[in-house]
Amino acid sequence: MRSFVAAFFLILLHAVALASATAQTISPGGKPLPMDEAFRLSAQRNEDGRVRLQWTIAPGYYLYQDGFGLRSDASDLPLPSLEGEAVSKNDPTFGVTTIYHDRVAATVPVSRGVKELTVSFQGCQDGGICYPPASRSVDPLTLAVSGGGGGRSGAPAMSEWVQAPAIPGPEMSQPESGGITLSRNDQGMVAGLLADGGVLFVLGSFLLFGLALAFTPCVLPMYPILGGALARQGDRLTPLRGLALSLAFVLAMSSAFALLGVVAAWSGQNLQMVLQSPLAVGAVAALFAVLALPMFGLFELQLPASWVSAVGRVGQGRRGSLASAGLLGFTSALIVGPCVTAPLAGALLHIAQTGDVRLGAASLFALGLGKGIPLIAFGTFGPAALPKTGAWMNGVRQAFGFVFLGAAIWMLSRLVPASVTMALWALLAIGTATFLGAFDTLSPDAPGSRRVGKAAGLAAALYGILLGVGAASGSGDPFRPLDRMLVAGAMIGERPAGLDFQLVEEPQDLDRQVARAGGRTTLLYVTADWCVTCAAIERSVLSDPATQQLLSGLHLVKVDVSENTMSHQELMRRLEAFGPPTMVFLDPQGREVSNTRLVGDVTRSGLADAVSRAEAGS
Repeated sequence: MRSFVAAFFLILLHAVALASATAQTISPGGKPLPMDEAFRLSAQRNEDGRVRLQWTIAPGYYLYQDGFGLRSDASDLPLPSLEGEAVSKNDPTFGVTTIYHDRVAATVPVSRGVKELTVSFQGCQDGGICYPPASRSVDPLTLAVSGGGGGRSGAPAMSEWVQAPAIPGPEMSQPESGGITLSRNDQGMVAGLLADGGVLFVLGSFLLFGLALAFTPCVLPMYPILGGALARQGDRLTPLRGLALSLAFVLAMSSAFALLGVVAAWSGQNLQMVLQSPLAVGAVAALFAVLALPMFGLFELQLPASWVSAVGRVGQGRRGSLASAGLLGFTSALIVGPCVTAPLAGALLHIAQTGDVRLGAASLFALGLGKGIPLIAFGTFGPAALPKTGAWMNGVRQAFGFVFLGAAIWMLSRLVPASVTMALWALLAIGTATFLGAFDTLSPDAPGSRRVGKAAGLAAALYGILLGVGAASGSGDPFRPLDRMLVAGAMIGERPAGLDFQLVEEPQDLDRQVARAGGRTTLLYVTADWCVTCAAIERSVLSDPATQQLLSGLHLVKVDVSENTMSHQELMRRLEAFGPPTMVFLDPQGREVSNTRLVGDVTRSGLADAVSRAEAGS
């Protein structure tokens, strides 16, 4: 046992070192410069009275030609020809685009009465991050340049000039007027911990963060998945074997979280959201369906003989189970539970802002380990409570077969209509009832266990019938399958009208909706169809009449990022949201109210406190 624990810590150190090495490979640009050092803007007057604007670009950085824009306090201005050596760049994200290294300038004719010029630009670091769109104000009389700090494409007057998508950069101050102004919030405090804390303190903190999140909706689906991997072992399952499988599952899950940090530094995106494509989700659903079939004895799933031989050198007869558990853990972290929490969002924000991938990836690895501590306990001590042989184990295997089929349906629910999902749940419930013996005839001397199983099967069959009727009526909520029929028949009292969220799909729509707040506090709710935590929030929090009354005085805006289009990614970059669920509160001037942002699972009391602080801060 002592050697096994030592091996675990060696694996842990190896995984952290691997994440660090990968980070050094992918992010060669080093720590990025502050924006004003990377792109120095100066102004001078020519002999003919025109104002010459010149950017001095630090080595290893560049500005996008399409990122320049110009306006005055009187009106928008056409952008003059840019002076500098334009270079064509095949950007992996933006395609073929024109950029400038070293130096670029523009000469601007200034009319009488113009008191201020506002210029916008955007650039990137070679092999590193991209800065958010920035704006600077130039006084045409004194030639003073002001408005330092990176801006965001939030001002409506500036958005038409900015063509290249923005990635959160190292500076996050806002334009002085217009658009949306974000505040340092919960995820910002986590990013601050990463920036200011010692390495051991940071890793220990993220381990505790993960432990605190271990029983949230993001992690709960992983328990039956790990249980299914354990059940496949049959009578070979021992506490030591359970520990090995759960460690493989958790280490792979933690490595997936570290990978999130590396990808965030490379692309500025949350890999979990990128993987919510129909192809990826459908493939995982098919994987769970295939994993369910061996549980019913239809065939034996194992690795090829050559792989089995290699794995057998580590442990005789394991037949690739450790690899299977690792694959399940890795997949579960990236695709099965795509949840964003404050620690995860804060770590991704820190990585995107600073390029410190090593600490960020190691912190996310520790976060995954914290989430996995109860899973390891479940895998280690759970087998001790189960009989080692007999028909009982066959029943356990079949039960987890239904669990895997349920996981497949749950994944498919992100792709198919809700009524189709209900019909699939109905079939699963009736199938479960059949295996429980709901339709079997019991003899008078049948044991109590058979009678309990038949009773449970009849209950499952009844629930399956209700689900089928609900699916036929167009209902999509398995917890309220007859909801549509009850409403149509007026069999219940007056129902709440529901919350009137204004849907936003494009960045310019967001600006318009914020401008229509009419003096009210605005709630921006980032959600998605595939977000399991969002569904829980909408079912248990937002549908509550007291919550609806609480939010009735707010301007409600829903940012639906289900399809993760470029517009959706731009919206999340502007909001510094790495994924759903995220709630942002803005005052009537479009400024985020500090200490009100909610990331991850939301309770009624937590939402009420945030609304109270938001209205007090407005």
